[in-house]
Amino acid sequence: MHAIAQLTKTARACAAVVGMVSLASLVLHYALLYALTRDTIGPAAATVRFFSYFTILSNIGVVLVAVHAITGRPGFFANARTRAAVMLYIGVTGCVYLLVLRHLWQPQGAQWWADSGLHYATPLLYGSWWLWFALHGRVGWNDLRWWLLFPAVYLVWALLRGAWVHEYPYPFIDVDRLGAMTVTRNALLVFALFLLAGAALVVIDRMSGRKRRH
Repeated sequence: MHAIAQLTKTARACAAVVGMVSLASLVLHYALLYALTRDTIGPAAATVRFFSYFTILSNIGVVLVAVHAITGRPGFFANARTRAAVMLYIGVTGCVYLLVLRHLWQPQGAQWWADSGLHYATPLLYGSWWLWFALHGRVGWNDLRWWLLFPAVYLVWALLRGAWVHEYPYPFIDVDRLGAMTVTRNALLVFALFLLAGAALVVIDRMSGRKRRH
């Protein structure tokens, strides 16, 4: 039986809330970015910049999981392993922002709403949904290796784009300002966070799966 068949009406309703919060935050953030850059770098470059943030990609993952949960459609984002991977990505997004990035700026007005939705509300809401409603007991240690592939590919993309346009999505990977050695150290620290958080998710998933079977 496919994982999506296990979802109750309550689970789908809660997924709708999670998806709407994330989607609204994404749309608002893009609108603000577009308004800020339309007379400078233009809409095409602004769109590339938008999709160059790991925060944006992880929130898009949340929206896609929510859509599959709401509609009952099978597919990649209805898979228990994919939902756990999205939990890892959005969880690390929230942790890095809370520990490192939130001290670097003070968003106001609409930007505060977009920022809070992407970095606080969505990680908390999706984390709660995943714990309570996602199908557990389906992931293993081998999945952790595949989960780490996406952030590794993202890092390569962010560094290559940064070397080309001299613009980096996050200050701790700004090679132009920090140098290659410091960025390498920072990248390894973030990778370690992904590894530890992913291992914790595997343990939580296995414990939750056993508990529900009993």
